[in-house]
Amino acid sequence: MTTPAQDAPLVFPSVAFRPVRLLVMCAALTVVAIIAAAAVGPYLMFGVFFGIGLALGLVNAVLVQRSVDAITAGDHPLKRKMALNSATRLLVISAIGLAIAIFFRPLGLGVLFGLALFQVLLVLSTALPVWKKMRTGDEGVAADVTTPPGAAGSVDEAPKD
Repeated sequence: MTTPAQDAPLVFPSVAFRPVRLLVMCAALTVVAIIAAAAVGPYLMFGVFFGIGLALGLVNAVLVQRSVDAITAGDHPLKRKMALNSATRLLVISAIGLAIAIFFRPLGLGVLFGLALFQVLLVLSTALPVWKKMRTGDEGVAADVTTPPGAAGSVDEAPKD
């Protein structure tokens, strides 16, 4: 008998997530956005809201990491639990971003641009190290980066005859 997908065990790859590096990049982008917005005209607050969007994205990413760690630490982590956690977190972050964008419009739209750009930064900062490891041909290192130890297909498992 097969296990339904929503009740299947949850296995997440360990990725090259570096929140401090992302924080530095977000701070630098916020400074650039504030300077650029102030240079264009009376749009300084757009840069500030842009930074708030980046910060919301970073908070979301850290909360994702914590929830994945907490859920996968259990004996039987379920996809349903992770999906509910993700949906709730995304609903709250989106509601905060939209509320700021609507309440402080038009400059408040910077929050949405910041959130969107953070997602691009997050994907690039986690995918590029994995891609580089895979491209170098060091399969053991690439497997270590993408497969948690002890998971099916992990390099630390001996083949079973």
